[in-house]
Amino acid sequence: MKFGLVAAGITILMAFSEFGAHAHAQTFYPGDRVSGDHFATRSPVTATGGMAATAHPLATQVALDVLKAGGNAVDAAIAANAAIGLMEPTGNGIGGDLFVIVYDPETRQVYGLNGAGRSPLGLSYDQVVETVGEDGAIPSLGAMSVSVPGAVDGWFTLHDRFGRMPMQDILAPAIRYAETGFPLTQTIAYYWNRNMRILANRFEDNRFEEFANARAIYLTESGDAPGEGEMFRNPDLANTYRQIAAGGRDAFYEGEIARTIDAYMQRIGGWLRYEDLANHRSQWIEPVSVNYRGYDVWELPPQGQGVAALQMLQVLEAYDLAGMGFMSADALHVMVEAKRLAFEDRARFYADPDFAPAPVSALISDAYAVERRALISMDQVMPQVTHGDPAILEEGDTTYLTVADGAGMMVSLIQSNFRGMGSGLAPDGLGFMLQNRGELFSLDPDHPNVYAPGKRPFHTIIPAMITKNGEGLMSFGLMGGAMQPQGHVQIITNIIDFGLNVQEAGDAARWRHEGSTSETASAGENAGVGVLHLETGVPTEVRMDLEARGHVLGASDGGFGGYQAIWRDPETGVLHGASEMRKDGNAQGY
Repeated sequence: MKFGLVAAGITILMAFSEFGAHAHAQTFYPGDRVSGDHFATRSPVTATGGMAATAHPLATQVALDVLKAGGNAVDAAIAANAAIGLMEPTGNGIGGDLFVIVYDPETRQVYGLNGAGRSPLGLSYDQVVETVGEDGAIPSLGAMSVSVPGAVDGWFTLHDRFGRMPMQDILAPAIRYAETGFPLTQTIAYYWNRNMRILANRFEDNRFEEFANARAIYLTESGDAPGEGEMFRNPDLANTYRQIAAGGRDAFYEGEIARTIDAYMQRIGGWLRYEDLANHRSQWIEPVSVNYRGYDVWELPPQGQGVAALQMLQVLEAYDLAGMGFMSADALHVMVEAKRLAFEDRARFYADPDFAPAPVSALISDAYAVERRALISMDQVMPQVTHGDPAILEEGDTTYLTVADGAGMMVSLIQSNFRGMGSGLAPDGLGFMLQNRGELFSLDPDHPNVYAPGKRPFHTIIPAMITKNGEGLMSFGLMGGAMQPQGHVQIITNIIDFGLNVQEAGDAARWRHEGSTSETASAGENAGVGVLHLETGVPTEVRMDLEARGHVLGASDGGFGGYQAIWRDPETGVLHGASEMRKDGNAQGY
């Protein structure tokens, strides 16, 4: 029996916490598939003309329509991102940032774009500390967490270099849906309701008038969050998109939209100003890679956390994961320990490179991997982990999408407002919420990620790409805060080490470790072995083995990310698409 799993069906207890789909406990067995692994929810989608995989079926269709109309993968990715910013405001929108990796078949090169905004120039470190206290942290709700939204400039920077269709045509589908409306899907409706409950006390307390706009946009006339199947319209966002389509990125950063944001922030006592928006520019950056068993895996360098996935792969390279077996205790143990090592470096070194450059080449070097790997024991969990010294050689709400066209261009795009729907602040009449990414600044004055005016905060969102022999092979990502690098490694090992196809790799049960030092913490705040969360598909005997090694197991709480991927066969050009069964989206091609 393949991988030693129980083919008769895994008993799944739907007794999740708030994240779960049902409040009651129920035992059930999945249906039987006649092909593929029994845990796979469906087959990969195959096509040659083009493909898109997003977290919303309508956004996937938007991307395909753009491809069929003559657009390329970049055009289609922007169109899908605009649509999903409307349809999945629980995870993203033009009030947030984006990061992108593009594989260009003409140059056979991989390109990276950092579309992150900076903190307000008018908010000093001393002001922050005076407001929240010496031992405080930047709150997730309210003006202090707001940084410049980078998504729109990211779209136009991408389009200027690679785009083919006019932006008016690219944004037209999202404008139409914003005007006429669309029905909410199941998972998005769940998170929409959850986010509105978090904001409910702000809505109901007249002291917090700055949150009134969010209430008007995202709640129905009866004051409830829209439910599954209910129609939602956002005419203000349609108008904002229309201004962007006509006036370009300057309409957002230097025109009436920027002045509206400035006026709103001044009225509520916030710090983001017109000058902050006008000064913003996205940045083309060099992706970094490691070779894992013959495959070049690409991530973006800090201030994001993609290098953590590369560090994990470097540690794992020396282990025979395939020989250990899929979903075995040995394989899961070494992967979790590799994560713990990488995340301590993440907490210590990852920050805005304009302020504190990380030693990336050393962190992903073979010599450093040997040094860190030596700390791992197969029999016992490491009791405490600290960051290394390479010089001497957990929650976020995000959307991820990927598009490939028939010519071989692949786009890996991730976009987010960070925690929940963002800061709770929606500027007057614009139809979107501003991000709360600034919450991820540290207030430790000795930390590389310490808050400073005009600085980009540490970022969790990371796109990924795999190439081989210079050919674009796989564009993928997995949304979900600190789960992302952990999830990237699980997807890669599922495919490369364990031979799963692109859909099975995402459907397989996942693990998520919590308890590493955070990117905002002072040194010495590591929580020991932490907690290892396992999805219900991990066999009982494996759980018992991991506990015997000292791992502390937590609940299957639903926080295991959301995956989309496209695999391109370099010989035939056939595209194989996969989408996350834990979300509402799908993969489609033509």
